[in-house]
Amino acid sequence: MVRRRFALAAALAISGCLAAACGGNSGTGDDSSGGGNDAAAKPVIGVDYPRSDTDFWNSYISYVPKFAGDLGAEVKTTNSQNDIAKLTANVQTLMSQGVKGVVMAPQDTAAVAPTLQQLESKKIPAVLVDTRPDTGNAFMVVRADNRAYGEKACKFLGEKLGGKGKVVMLEGDLASINGRDRTEAFNDCMKQNYPGITVFGEATNWDGAVASQKLSTVMTANPDVKGVYMQSSFALAGTLQVLKQRDLLVPPDDPKHVFVVSNDGIPQELKDIAAGNIDATVSQPADLYAKWALSYAQAAIEGKTFQPGKTDHDSTIIEVRPGLLEDQLSAPLVTADGGTYGGIASVKHDDKSLWGNNLS
Repeated sequence: MVRRRFALAAALAISGCLAAACGGNSGTGDDSSGGGNDAAAKPVIGVDYPRSDTDFWNSYISYVPKFAGDLGAEVKTTNSQNDIAKLTANVQTLMSQGVKGVVMAPQDTAAVAPTLQQLESKKIPAVLVDTRPDTGNAFMVVRADNRAYGEKACKFLGEKLGGKGKVVMLEGDLASINGRDRTEAFNDCMKQNYPGITVFGEATNWDGAVASQKLSTVMTANPDVKGVYMQSSFALAGTLQVLKQRDLLVPPDDPKHVFVVSNDGIPQELKDIAAGNIDATVSQPADLYAKWALSYAQAAIEGKTFQPGKTDHDSTIIEVRPGLLEDQLSAPLVTADGGTYGGIASVKHDDKSLWGNNLS
């Protein structure tokens, strides 16, 4: 299988950051070729931020200008604030500003199709971050395996609960492929591996207040709940508050402890694992989402193409349907002890490879 690696030619503006050993490099070595000082040569990439009301997405937002600088790319940014109508309008604005490629993370993965069609008609490549469109074309999707998120949470809770008991799953928005993937995988894994565990699935629309209210309602009716799976850190503060109010925010070795698994890998989650407030998370790579989304957008502008297969950055490109490729980045399970749960290895919360431990 032929794979085109876009990090090999020193004369390319993106070479410094796409090479396998680019970690820690600024990309300034590219300027030695003589082309790095030509500001007019910088590709203009439009980046729509999906929201700025969570620590995860604020971290992603902070990484975008850093990696754009490493690539030598110019970015124009908008924020759609979890509103598909704003995303549509923002893309129109970016196109009017002359961008040559667009990076976006639509939270409603069905309603984004017309926007993708419009970009395609204008021959402006689109790179999607974190979410995959239900229909429509894109140059690349930069994402992690969200079904694996649900399975990792399931295996951790299943082992901690000894295969029996009750758990609450605080689902994201089922209009999003991410919410569906995490929900379906968690339920499938529980049915197959831990049939003695009862799962209460609660839709939250990625809303922390809704998650807190629904968790409280379930735990009032079921005070013997012993596990919580939050599909995103949006529910972290509310979940801890509910447990505290019920005198259940106790160390993991206390019989009253409720095991909590989150999903994002933000610094606060890592601190809460260390403190014994929660027990695990799945680290979504906010830094790599920004890095590779911008890298693929620049590669698309330069006319490069890619094929399914292993990459040189510890991920795998898969073809999710004809013509749509997805680079599935690594997203490890993070725990207090770095142990293995149900056959799934984890890393310790203080591991320096985690982006949540490297924010300045």
